[in-house]
Amino acid sequence: MRRIAQITFAVLVLVALFLLIPFLLRDTTARPLAGPDLEQLIFEEISFQNGDVRLAGMLMLPAGYGPFPGAVFIHGSGTSRRDNAWYLTFARALQANGVAVLLPDKRGSEKSGGDWRDTSFEVLATDTDAALDFLAETPGIDTNRIGLVGFSQGGWIAPIVASKRSDIAYVASISGAGVTTEQQLWFEEVNNIVEVGTYRFVAQLVARYTVPNIQQKATWRATAGFDPMTYWPQVRAPVFVALGAGDRNVPIEESARRFSTLSGDVLVRIYPDGGHAISDPDTGRVQQALLDDLVSFAQSAQRN
Repeated sequence: MRRIAQITFAVLVLVALFLLIPFLLRDTTARPLAGPDLEQLIFEEISFQNGDVRLAGMLMLPAGYGPFPGAVFIHGSGTSRRDNAWYLTFARALQANGVAVLLPDKRGSEKSGGDWRDTSFEVLATDTDAALDFLAETPGIDTNRIGLVGFSQGGWIAPIVASKRSDIAYVASISGAGVTTEQQLWFEEVNNIVEVGTYRFVAQLVARYTVPNIQQKATWRATAGFDPMTYWPQVRAPVFVALGAGDRNVPIEESARRFSTLSGDVLVRIYPDGGHAISDPDTGRVQQALLDDLVSFAQSAQRN
């Protein structure tokens, strides 16, 4: 019996050590995303109405008199912040190259009314509709060259808007998933558990218990069952899809495959070593190649 106990103890120790390996070897040197401060951008405070919800934001006009092409940004998940370096990086690049940017405060964030936490993508899309109307009525804007730039979850909202309007010149999806909300949640949750420091097979077992808990939250119930491919085939404007290799939030291979099935003018690009922010691993900043591609896309697109 003593011999069996010793063997059992040794096996347990070996199993424990095996399970600890990924935790001990996990990468803890992740570089935070670097980008401009809000004080480095020139903007004006704006506000507009969507039904009974008062929305606010920042309008960033290029130097000169126009008429300028325009871009309405669509936020990703969670609360929006005006000092978010990711959005500001793209806004500065576009503004510096002659493209006006409307960066709204997401409903329930900063100076906007309402509450995003229990709001469906379809309702959030109406906020973007209102932002488009506001930008189109702004002096100095070329109404034939206004487009959408959706970031992360905003890449799910963009096709809802674009599928129902004929006055949109282009649609850009930055790190937006082409899969369903359920597929994206599972992929992201498994990777979140892996990053704590465990094996993927262990993470998949744990996710079977954590994912159902997430799906009980009001924020999830408001967006459950959503498939962006319900809307993307109806978009007639040119589409630019940017994905980052190694993205742990979005299954890029399956997303790219689904985007490739779309007809029309659809450009899908996967940037190396980008992750969800599509950043440069050496500088911690958004890759210049992506910024250049987006600027070129927004400058050249025009409503038919």
